[in-house]
Amino acid sequence: MASHIVHAYDAELAELDSLTSQMGGLAEALLRDASIAMQRRDPELAAKAVQSDKKIDDLERRLQDRAIQLIAKRQPMANDLRHIMTVLKIGSDLERIGDLAKNIAKRAQAIAGENHPKQLIAGMGHMSQLAARQLKDVLDALGAKDDAKAMAVWRADESLDALYNSVFRELLTFMMEDPRIIGLCTHLLFGAKNLERIGDHTTNIAENIHYLVTGRILTDDRPKQDDTASASAINGKN
Repeated sequence: MASHIVHAYDAELAELDSLTSQMGGLAEALLRDASIAMQRRDPELAAKAVQSDKKIDDLERRLQDRAIQLIAKRQPMANDLRHIMTVLKIGSDLERIGDLAKNIAKRAQAIAGENHPKQLIAGMGHMSQLAARQLKDVLDALGAKDDAKAMAVWRADESLDALYNSVFRELLTFMMEDPRIIGLCTHLLFGAKNLERIGDHTTNIAENIHYLVTGRILTDDRPKQDDTASASAINGKN
């Protein structure tokens, strides 16, 4: 993007990027803390994660306020307007990622006092690692305005969906074999769904990076493998 004659304008655009970057860093930390709290059944870390979501919400409000002021004052056009609108969309996705990670932390609080076999939580751990890696990669792509890296994240969402399907079926099997853990497994199922949705929002960010960098809206069908809503998935049939 060409430098503006009015340096203050450049600074105002840079502030939007800075706020988005701060939101991304907080979302990464929240997801990490929520996942660890779930793995370790740590109620204190879970409570810390729940509270940290407020910082992300505050930053999104600041981002929206700054963007509105910038549009009203500068009346941006072309690339600048695309930049502002895309950053707003990315901020919204980061806010939702924070909400979903907070929900995982709440599930961690709910199961903190329960003992359970390690294999029950193993699938969630794998999902958490993959979701965290995709979020880091897409934030790196945003910082570098790297379309190729963003598209790699976009394609990788299929892997997270496939893992979610596996965890979903595994937890259903555990519940059928031992009704005493139905409550625990229900919390884990909701946690796994939150991770799958984090992947969806990460994919949204990748699509918006593509638009920001290229000026073209991505029209290809998004790769998806979540079939858990179907009756055949619930029954464990192909």
